[in-house]
Amino acid sequence: MMTMQATLATPAATELLPLIPELVLVGAAFALLMLDLFLNERQRVITHLLAVASLVLVAALLVAGTGGQGTVLGGMFIRDNMADVLKIGTCVVSAIALLYGWPFLRERGLYKGEIPVLVLFAVTGMMLLISAGSLVMVYLGLELLALCSYALVAIDRDSPAGSEAAMKYFVLGALASGMLLYGMSLVYGASGSIDLATIAANAVVTEQKTLLLTGMAFMLAGIAFKFGAAPFHMWVPDVYEGAPTPITLFIGSAPKLAAFAMAMRLLEVGMGPLAEDWRPLLAMLAALSLVVGNLFALAQANLKRMLAYSTVSHVGFLLMGLAGGGATGYAAAMFYALSYSIMATAAFGAIILLSRRGFEADRIEDFKGLNARDPWTAGLVLCVMASLAGVPPFLGFWSKLVVLRAAMEGGMLWLAIVGIVCAVIGAFYYLRVIKAMYFDEPVGEPVVPRADRTLRVVFGVNALALLAFGLFWSPIMSWCQQAFA
Repeated sequence: MMTMQATLATPAATELLPLIPELVLVGAAFALLMLDLFLNERQRVITHLLAVASLVLVAALLVAGTGGQGTVLGGMFIRDNMADVLKIGTCVVSAIALLYGWPFLRERGLYKGEIPVLVLFAVTGMMLLISAGSLVMVYLGLELLALCSYALVAIDRDSPAGSEAAMKYFVLGALASGMLLYGMSLVYGASGSIDLATIAANAVVTEQKTLLLTGMAFMLAGIAFKFGAAPFHMWVPDVYEGAPTPITLFIGSAPKLAAFAMAMRLLEVGMGPLAEDWRPLLAMLAALSLVVGNLFALAQANLKRMLAYSTVSHVGFLLMGLAGGGATGYAAAMFYALSYSIMATAAFGAIILLSRRGFEADRIEDFKGLNARDPWTAGLVLCVMASLAGVPPFLGFWSKLVVLRAAMEGGMLWLAIVGIVCAVIGAFYYLRVIKAMYFDEPVGEPVVPRADRTLRVVFGVNALALLAFGLFWSPIMSWCQQAFA
């Protein structure tokens, strides 16, 4: 009897092995939630540091390959090379976001024990989304991420702008989730399955082609909203401006990796046979995002809104790689997603470094004359803006180059031309920040960067990484290519 019970228990235990990183993260989140009950305000740094350590531990488990790869839970969960690379990037970027957030939120009295817990649950949602093998897992991961993001944006209950941003995010997010769910229901009706691999197999032989294409269009709208692609970008500027800067940093970086994975799972894995139908739609979204994002960013005086619209344009470049198709295009898009997540953390990190209680340093004019007061910090911000603009040899240059090449190899020369023109336009508003730092006189009281040594070190490493990864970008690109080999 005991032998029979052991035999029956073995498959269940084996099925959980690829889920070890997610299980560790969920366990850490619940442990921190309980620990926070016994800590006072001064001791909350403990939960914060433990949250960072948990993310680093999970990243280390993924690097070590703990649990192995495979498809488990009846095909609902897929752990492959792509999943591991994106999960490592998600954990590292989220840990950096927590490091940036501690001094900012503590100084303003906004730090609560729920923040690291919400971040860990949001990362869990992203990891489930990255490994989704069925429509149910896609929706589960997406909603776990979305609900945590809504709460994080609304963390400052006394801020009218923050409350308004959270409400807009919630309402528009619910609309996007509804469209995505409706699209999934149509796809299920046409294919008879919620398993993505089965959907792809049935898409070739189904007689409900129109129903399947309609469902695909609705799912594509949901993907575009989560990316913040035009014309589904209406939530991005208000949420980025209204949320506390560390929260903006988090939701503007790591979720882009999960959104890329969602697009890959739904479109390439689930709708692969219909690539000739969805690739032109992605190309249109990419072109529209490039044009709208860059043109609207030109008119912004608020740095957070400018970065929000620039996010829309960067999403256009990312979608360009996906529209190019093939292993080359997907690896290029993945490389761009990883590169942009690092650049976004550094860009919002610069705002955090210069801000203080009662002063957010979120306007371009706040950076005027920075070089005269702190040449080192000005040089680091220069690295960030140059990378976002795509200036060689920074990381942003190579990420743009690979997606442009992928678009041309995918037979979309027109889209590559649009990308090149928009990249030139985008360089202008990044150069405005550099001009303000080096050539303009400060307005009002001069802004002095924080003396917080930890924050300065984190920002320094983050900014210099853009140069280091730009000089040695080839191994990262090879890493992305191996995910689709």
